[in-house]
Amino acid sequence: MSETLFGKLVSSYIPLPMCIVNRNGKVVRSNDHISEVFIYDGIESADFFALTGIKVSELFEEVGTNNYHVLERNGKQFRLMINLEGEGEDANLLVFFDDITNFENLKDRYNNEKVCVARINIDNYDDLIASTSAEKRMLVSTEVDRTVRKWASKCNGSINKLNNVQYIMYFQYSYVEGMIESKFSILDEVRQIETEADFPMSLSIGIGIGGKNLVGTEEYANAALDLALGRGGDQAVIKRVSKIEYYGGKLQTVEKGNKGKSRVVAHALKQLIDQSKRVIIMGHANPDMDAFGSALGIYRMCLICGRDAYIVMNEVNESLQVIYQQARETENYQFINNKKAEAITDKDALVILLDTHRPSYSENAKLLEMTDRIVVIDHHRRAEDCVAAPTLSYIESYASSTAELVSEILQYAAPKKTLIKLEAEALLAGMTVDTNRFAVKTGVRTFEAAAWLRRAGADTAEVKRFFQTDMEDFKVRAKCIAAAEFYDEGIATSITDGWNENAQVLNSQVADELLNIKGIKASFVAGRTERGTTVISGRSLGEINVQILMERLGGGGHLTTAGAQVECTPEEAIHQVIEMIRN
Repeated sequence: MSETLFGKLVSSYIPLPMCIVNRNGKVVRSNDHISEVFIYDGIESADFFALTGIKVSELFEEVGTNNYHVLERNGKQFRLMINLEGEGEDANLLVFFDDITNFENLKDRYNNEKVCVARINIDNYDDLIASTSAEKRMLVSTEVDRTVRKWASKCNGSINKLNNVQYIMYFQYSYVEGMIESKFSILDEVRQIETEADFPMSLSIGIGIGGKNLVGTEEYANAALDLALGRGGDQAVIKRVSKIEYYGGKLQTVEKGNKGKSRVVAHALKQLIDQSKRVIIMGHANPDMDAFGSALGIYRMCLICGRDAYIVMNEVNESLQVIYQQARETENYQFINNKKAEAITDKDALVILLDTHRPSYSENAKLLEMTDRIVVIDHHRRAEDCVAAPTLSYIESYASSTAELVSEILQYAAPKKTLIKLEAEALLAGMTVDTNRFAVKTGVRTFEAAAWLRRAGADTAEVKRFFQTDMEDFKVRAKCIAAAEFYDEGIATSITDGWNENAQVLNSQVADELLNIKGIKASFVAGRTERGTTVISGRSLGEINVQILMERLGGGGHLTTAGAQVECTPEEAIHQVIEMIRN
């Protein structure tokens, strides 16, 4: 049977729309059913790519594979099935168009009707009620309940109130896109509710999508809510099978007036230290004053408990040289590198991670895999790649610094006046850095912790000496400030020249200085480290959430203070930030 005759028979008797295409991409023949796909009178001699947008060369390569293309025409969807007619260079392509419209509609309906779970939490409810008069408490509670239920009714959700602060809602996936398009408008609506507190009401929402079953989807929602709360509240987090999305987060985290959690954590941490043979303390890679001061504070707690403790410290940047040398000269602390830390860490060791909760950011992530006993103390907004199932986790994004959290823990876990002068100054220095000299993210508890450190012997003049820089760094910083560029959106940007060992510190200092200019809402400064890595620091006065911007570059931080390390040039990094703000 000749190839031409075979083609004629196929085109005559196959009940599917089909056509024969040669290697040049021209349609050789088609059957009568092809009118179901193309509305033209005839397509013979027409170019297949012009008809479908699919390259014929790709189809020839995919013969015999499981790959297939889907074509939308005339309100229908067709799956292209392909085979060869003939052999070698003279072979033509048989293309069959299988109508899968009903199947795709059924699949879309199945996906749209999948059940999603939302966990809704009223942030700082106890503080809110305590700040509201008795006659208005019921009014505020009723108003937020009405707002939440109205939002649920818009998506035909089934909602139940679990307690005074939490709801659970079940709804169909088809409403998710509308929630995203509105950027979860319920967050703004709740924020507008009038209260007598000195902070606005806010919600945290965790949504689970795509679990294997309803239990799995609800676990996703619980994990998403934990992330929302850990990042400071006033936001919605969507957790899918392999993706997490964040929306909202416009408010500064409200400080918690009750110190009960600090007391509980202090007691639990003391017990864990007592039950451990040795304690390994580490912060994030390239540690700053907050991580270092917190490490000294926890080290003192270990000494009080009579346990051997070690601080993992591989490299010390210029900003820590003065205080680090002082600490070494006292011979009170055991500083070790990664190699020694890995040699002494086992299942019985307690690893305490400070000023970060992300293994990839830690001084040595391997240590976290060598033991099951892990404590995390951090003040950054929770990220999705946090330490999995730590023994004790104390992540409070309202806190100014990890040093503040450690100072509160020490007040409850150790007798009075146990800190030596250097440790008190190191903790105070950590708080000073992260608050930009107590100018941002500073609450009542921040000053109470600072006052306690002052009573413990911290000298503010000595703390200031820790931040003195050499003349070269001062010149680089001044030049960077002078070269700043300004945008209509209230944005200031600059780039530090050269490859600087202290690029990260210089960037943050310049970014802080640029915020002092009238009309500036946020500042971003980028530069290269001595290794060639681009680091960028973002600062804002609260109107622009720099944390979300830095997270999109792979970094993180807080609403007003954030940073990231990227592979591109400083100029490209600044350009990306400006584009994100404008979009």
